[in-house]
Amino acid sequence: MSGSLAPLHRFVAAFSALLDTGPDETATLARGGALLRDLLAADDWLPDTHAMPDPERYRQYLLHRDLGGRFSVVSFVWGPGQSTPIHDHRVWGLVGVLRGAEIAESYVRDAAGLRRTEVTRLERGAIDAVSPTLGDLHKVSNGLADAPSVSIHVYGADIGAVRRFTYDASGDAKPFVSGYSPAPALSL
Repeated sequence: MSGSLAPLHRFVAAFSALLDTGPDETATLARGGALLRDLLAADDWLPDTHAMPDPERYRQYLLHRDLGGRFSVVSFVWGPGQSTPIHDHRVWGLVGVLRGAEIAESYVRDAAGLRRTEVTRLERGAIDAVSPTLGDLHKVSNGLADAPSVSIHVYGADIGAVRRFTYDASGDAKPFVSGYSPAPALSL
């Protein structure tokens, strides 16, 4: 289901222009969320190579990496029953559902370990935000039992290179760097 990359080109240009104005995090998430909502309005721009599920685990495909390191855009592809571990981001992020649905479970750390605070079902077109100031611990799962789901994520860094952490129920952290799933580079 791939068409022209023009919507992604426009999104990257508009997001770059937004960051050129030097907004604070709140403005970045609000105005960036509106830009992401526009990108999600069409479903045919994402190349099939960057929307392929894997039978074993979710995929994270790089769509764009800002040359200045200010942001990255990735597609996440979830097969049926797939989910992330509980993890953090260490930077601001926007998540928008392009196809299917996702379940986002938010967590906080307390004396007993990790406590789930909210479970949200994100349907096609829904936008969610994460950041160290808003809440940065979550687990994400495919909201569909019988089909893949795809979301577009925008992060305030090259997320595939950021040293982050996964967490077990007790709150013990394990470092990781996610990298990206292999796919041909997009020509932006």
